[in-house]
Amino acid sequence: MVQAVTIDIREIVLSNQTFGPQDIDKLTGAIQEDFTQAALLRDAVQELQQSPSLSPAGMTRLGVCLYLIGKFREAESALKQSDGGALAQYYLGRVCFELEEYDRALGYYDAAENSGYTAEWCQLCRAEVLRYQGKKEEALKILDNIFGPVEQHPEYPYQRAATLSAIGGNLPEVMALYQRALQVNPKHAGSLFGLAVENDRLGNDHQAFEYYQRGAGVIPAHIGTLLNLGLLYEDRNDYARAQACYKRILETAPDHPQARLFLKDAAAGGNVLYDEDSQKKNERMSQLLNVPVSDFELSVRSRNCLSKMGIRTLGDLTRVSEQALLSSKNFGETSLHEIKEMLTARGLSLGQFAHEKREAEPPLDLSGMTPDQQQMLDRPISELNLSVRARKCMVRLQLNTIGELIRKTGDDLLECKNFGVTSLTEVREKLTLMNLKLRGD
Repeated sequence: MVQAVTIDIREIVLSNQTFGPQDIDKLTGAIQEDFTQAALLRDAVQELQQSPSLSPAGMTRLGVCLYLIGKFREAESALKQSDGGALAQYYLGRVCFELEEYDRALGYYDAAENSGYTAEWCQLCRAEVLRYQGKKEEALKILDNIFGPVEQHPEYPYQRAATLSAIGGNLPEVMALYQRALQVNPKHAGSLFGLAVENDRLGNDHQAFEYYQRGAGVIPAHIGTLLNLGLLYEDRNDYARAQACYKRILETAPDHPQARLFLKDAAAGGNVLYDEDSQKKNERMSQLLNVPVSDFELSVRSRNCLSKMGIRTLGDLTRVSEQALLSSKNFGETSLHEIKEMLTARGLSLGQFAHEKREAEPPLDLSGMTPDQQQMLDRPISELNLSVRARKCMVRLQLNTIGELIRKTGDDLLECKNFGVTSLTEVREKLTLMNLKLRGD
């Protein structure tokens, strides 16, 4: 477990003494224990930056400290003016990783190891870079060959869990590895993010939200944690907290495209007044209208007539009139009475929402689809494992199956509130994995 420590952050940052991994651990440990200490670190780093003449060793100290507060570009500049030792090379690798310059990161890790930095730590970092490059099996091979004290550090089970998760490994093993990391350090940012994501995928919204909140209290916080927590705050109509999450990302990565887009969306959403009770009623009604008529025990004649008319859900029935039904061949008073009873029992009626009648959707072209692809069309959208924001939009659009989704165009989806370009890209990527695509793509 991380032990409570009392240290003088300013003394460590501004001291003329040697500076190494133990000092870095003290700084990060103090902040993990008390998040308010992060402000003291930022103040001390600012004071160090104003020093008139820093030695090369001093530039190493400055570069590492700038990295710790998320000033990655400034950290890179300082480290390039440093003594060029193993510590500087290692943190140049860390900086390049955060900037998503993965090939450069690998080069710096090689240089750090050649300069005497702990080989196991360099290997662990290489595995992380390879995972982000999509070379998951290669990353796992490196992890399989790491031995020694680093295996007892929370970073090792975290990296192993994240790699197994990316490969699609045993979920219980993945969760156990994340928990093992948190047993050593309850505020390990990566493991908190990993557990949040896995719970999110499983639909455990409450647990996911708690892990995201815990992860946001760490410095530096995982960017994915802040992005997803911001989206969850938006779902709760807490736009102020959502904006705070996105602003924290932009403090360290001013050009982060998702954070910039989400901040703009959250700022716009915060200007809208919501009636929470009405919103909940609307969502319940939307779910009811989305229930397929095939779920009910209708007569064969009624089912066949509704199918021919393209009526699939209770919502479709509320948008059609009695006259329209009776005009259908073989649809008589008996079928009409049967359907009206079914709707009345659920507080609905024929023609209730006729003014909202949806335009007929174009038929799917099945000619170019394999039998396996056609079988996927009736599967629920939940099988796509979409993010919270995208899932909410599927509900608002009353889309239940993958077949209903691929009838939509990208522009159709973008018209839904809170559904932006990032969510559209996510949906397209998920469909691509099934060899499917949206209409018009």
